[in-house]
Amino acid sequence: MKKDQKNLSIGFCYDDSLDKPDGVSQYVKTVGAWLSGQGHEVAYIVGETTIAQWAGAPVYSLSKNLSVRFNGNLINTPLPASKKLISSVLHKHDFDIIHVQMPYSPFMAQKVINLTNPRTAIIGTFHIYPAGVLARVGSRLLRLVYRGSLKKFTGVLSVSPPAAKFAKQFFTVDSELSSNVVELKKYKKAKKSNQKNHIVFLGRLVQRKGCTELLRAFKLLKETVPEAKLTIAGDGPMRRKLERFVKNNHLESSITFLGFINERDKPKLLGSAAIACFPSLGGESFGIVLIEAMAAGAGVVVGGNNPGYASVLGGRPETLFDPKNTAQFAKTLEIFLTDKRLVANIQSWQSKLVKNYDIETVGPVLAEVYRRAIAKAGRSRHN
Repeated sequence: MKKDQKNLSIGFCYDDSLDKPDGVSQYVKTVGAWLSGQGHEVAYIVGETTIAQWAGAPVYSLSKNLSVRFNGNLINTPLPASKKLISSVLHKHDFDIIHVQMPYSPFMAQKVINLTNPRTAIIGTFHIYPAGVLARVGSRLLRLVYRGSLKKFTGVLSVSPPAAKFAKQFFTVDSELSSNVVELKKYKKAKKSNQKNHIVFLGRLVQRKGCTELLRAFKLLKETVPEAKLTIAGDGPMRRKLERFVKNNHLESSITFLGFINERDKPKLLGSAAIACFPSLGGESFGIVLIEAMAAGAGVVVGGNNPGYASVLGGRPETLFDPKNTAQFAKTLEIFLTDKRLVANIQSWQSKLVKNYDIETVGPVLAEVYRRAIAKAGRSRHN
């Protein structure tokens, strides 16, 4: 298929599922949908996924996936994918560029890389920052498994400085910064309704997301701001333990557990927050939920002081805190519930900051990265 100078054929390669609302899946879907809207031909080569298309583009689910624990999260890793199926997709689309989400699995994405036509440019984006020894050891083992497949990349991106550090330290790869993205106009459609003294947490209920620390800080906060309310949105293995804490400390009237919420309801929930609070203990490369909360118009967005969250919030260090320091954590919440002048100042800064991550800002830059990669690979079809 001959394309004019404006349109490219782009394949997104991601070992996990597009069904989940995690950060990497959101990145792939947001960037892919924007590119489709610009007239580019997009396809998704992914792990076990139920959806057959996204934003009008085909989704090829080429592997069954197995759930494993990695980097403090439960992730889906692909079982060996069929080379025949991969080859048929690559032949059908004859991609100008393959965009691989990194690090990648030797069982699917590496096969895609190795089977891709040499004329096709391959770029990757690093999304993670390792949490704990096992994640670091696993990353070093992956580097050995990759062998020559890393040499096939024309260029590599990272969503944040911590992700770039990870790429360099564990994979000896130099990368270009290209931030995570949010579709700002989707969030602006949600009716903003900051509720006084309302704190919102959104995330998986796993240890590293810091919800236990949030409950401890909230209990202390109630001594100085008794009218404070907390909504916890998300699900996970720690939910029962967290609910027991609430019951044992007689906080049932002040704390609501919503369970999992879908993407459609996320903007309204985040927009209702006087404080959107994300007390992650670590293992964050960026923190897409931070910019989602800003986009939704949350009063103030605050987060645990880890490298990924600091790469977003570091311009205003008062929005960062040590989740394990309960007194400091509670004091941060108290200040942002009571200091109206500071809240207005921080909110103004965050409303400007989030525009840097809007897909309408990042998308054109990424498209230019693709074109440079294609030119570098010596495969331009544009006359």
